[in-house]
Amino acid sequence: MTKVAALVLCLVPSLASCGSVDAPVAAPNPAPAATPTPGPWVLSWSDEFDGAAGASIDRSRWTFDIGGDGWGNEELETYTDRPRNASLDGNGRLVIEADRERLTGPDGHEREFTSARLKSQGLFSQANGRFEARMKIPRGQGLWPAFWMLGADIESVGWPACGEIDIMENIGKEPATVHGTFHGPGYSGAAGPGAPYVLPGGAPFAEDFHIFAIEWEPSAVRWYVDGNLYETRTPADLPAGTRWVFDHPFFIIMNVAVGGSWPGAPDATTVFPQRMLVDYVRVYKR
Repeated sequence: MTKVAALVLCLVPSLASCGSVDAPVAAPNPAPAATPTPGPWVLSWSDEFDGAAGASIDRSRWTFDIGGDGWGNEELETYTDRPRNASLDGNGRLVIEADRERLTGPDGHEREFTSARLKSQGLFSQANGRFEARMKIPRGQGLWPAFWMLGADIESVGWPACGEIDIMENIGKEPATVHGTFHGPGYSGAAGPGAPYVLPGGAPFAEDFHIFAIEWEPSAVRWYVDGNLYETRTPADLPAGTRWVFDHPFFIIMNVAVGGSWPGAPDATTVFPQRMLVDYVRVYKR
């Protein structure tokens, strides 16, 4: 599908289409459901990743997390802002590349892997809307690609009070499964409400591009893969005594972690480098 065609498709929802440390056991998906949208979407922000092969990402849209301190998940990589780990491929795609290479980051942590973690923090955030990306994720034991969001107030209130929405997470030992989850105060980490989505027939996600999206309303978040609704969460899903924190702007994050408490470490079967290809990221408002 061309990007122009995909954009037109996404503007007609009826036709359209970080991280936690544990997730529910995957189960077969229910039948695809229609997108419950009461009105049209209007594009509010996007990146189509157009540019020459090897070009750096657009610094007016993205910044980087850098370093190798484990990121609260016992991750094994050093994140960098080098073109080797994040650049354009010349075909309208962002490439986030995880490599096996020993590197000491500016934070003084030496790691045996490198990768990239891009975020729109300080450059773009939005409350409510449709957030989607068309991606082809990497494969292999110990790989942990993710497309997710954090509350823009994280610097003042911290995590998990800021809120977190995981639009897509995959761990390499589950090649046919992605997870959608959210986290807040009193329901973070393994306690975050979420659900898995399994591709029909158990096909690996790494074999092709897929569209991962959420539709976020004031009192609901809905998760989609390729237009199939597979999870809806509302304040009624929160543990007793906790509060809904999805009422303010969030910014976007994309990364490929290596290792961590959830996926485990790479092993002899893991081939490097591994790449996550991102065709576009688009955000809409009603």
